[in-house]
Amino acid sequence: MLPVELQRALDAISRADKLLVTCDFDGTLAPIVNNPEDARMLPAAASALTALAELPDTEVALVSGRALGVLRTLTGFSGIGPAIHLVGSHGAEFDTGFSHDIDEDLLARITVELNEIAAGRPGVTVETKPASAALHVRNASADDGAAALSEARRASQNWDAHITAGKAVLEFAVLKTSKGEAVDILRDRTASTAVLFLGDDVTDETAFVRLRHGDVGVKVGPGETAARFRVESPDDVAETLGYLVHARAES
Repeated sequence: MLPVELQRALDAISRADKLLVTCDFDGTLAPIVNNPEDARMLPAAASALTALAELPDTEVALVSGRALGVLRTLTGFSGIGPAIHLVGSHGAEFDTGFSHDIDEDLLARITVELNEIAAGRPGVTVETKPASAALHVRNASADDGAAALSEARRASQNWDAHITAGKAVLEFAVLKTSKGEAVDILRDRTASTAVLFLGDDVTDETAFVRLRHGDVGVKVGPGETAARFRVESPDDVAETLGYLVHARAES
């Protein structure tokens, strides 16, 4: 059962003239898994997003740290059915292209050095994206993970890169952007009058802090947050989205 205060906020935002519903992917729509390639949206969440996108004056977007191509594959949202906007790489990748220019030489250098840091440390992996490289330590021992992250931070002092810290990951982007900036861009492009944003990670705070009066931010799981509301798990996110479907349809 959703908190009463959240239900009231959803009832209010459901009456917006033009509504933008935005969500993170991992840990929000999809439970966190050890192998990132195994992550999948909860069916109830996917159904609710599709139903929202089919409603009049309602836009739906996923804003993820995943590369845009990977996000398309994992979600199955690729232009079939109602339009659902996909934004990857923490707001760097839109369907229309990158939000800023990319320094490909710097990205190649960062990728090489991160792979050197990961070498010999089981469970430490490097994920390459079109505009960034990320060092993951979720599956590493505590000592190896801490050492790898520390070494990467030291190495980054020689890189002109934007650092984003997430859950058991450091990401180094060769352009500066954020999920918050991406939500602002989506708001402007869709001429939305209100925004709902749901997210679980540290990187989602950049969106929560940029929400405006009348918007609704929902933090998923534990941790400090600027969001006004909190739910515990992706199952609660699916329930939240389902509640909004009915409230929006009735309004």
